[in-house]
Amino acid sequence: MARVLNLILIALEIRGLSLSNISKRKWLIFAFYTQLSNMLATLSSVLLVIVGQPAWVTTLRYLSVCMLVMTALVTIFVLVPMGGDPHWLLWSGNGLYHHVLCPALAAISYVFFEAHAPRSTLLLPVVVTLAYGLILIWLNYIRVVDGPYPFFKVHEQSWFATVLWVLVLLAVITAISFGVLIIAP
Repeated sequence: MARVLNLILIALEIRGLSLSNISKRKWLIFAFYTQLSNMLATLSSVLLVIVGQPAWVTTLRYLSVCMLVMTALVTIFVLVPMGGDPHWLLWSGNGLYHHVLCPALAAISYVFFEAHAPRSTLLLPVVVTLAYGLILIWLNYIRVVDGPYPFFKVHEQSWFATVLWVLVLLAVITAISFGVLIIAP
């Protein structure tokens, strides 16, 4: 069943990525946590389908699922309330795939039908998310990138606000990481 769900996930990810305007954004596509988490999900799903569930694939699946859930929650509880268009972010275009369908299907597949990563991997999503965030804050600070999320715009908010955002987002990814590990049977 895990292979079937991951084949469906691959198809949904490909559709979402085809709607992501990659050719226009070029390398800046990697500035988006959404894109990174969905590309990692695609890769980990392809690996699961091809090689099964050795520990390293299981760990990649765990990381991608945590990142996808983070993507969905930040979209729903941060970006939409901050003025993002819910129709565009959640119900149409790549938002439907990358913020709703793929995170939901990946979480269901991982929690109910896949082998699970060991508890020792708990902090992996936290470390990856922290590294991503620090890189984006630095790129915003030196004005190489603008955003792409409001909490990275260090020139438009105080340093206190930036640090507070970092702490809140790290708390969220930690809770997700812990939750995915304990929810999985």
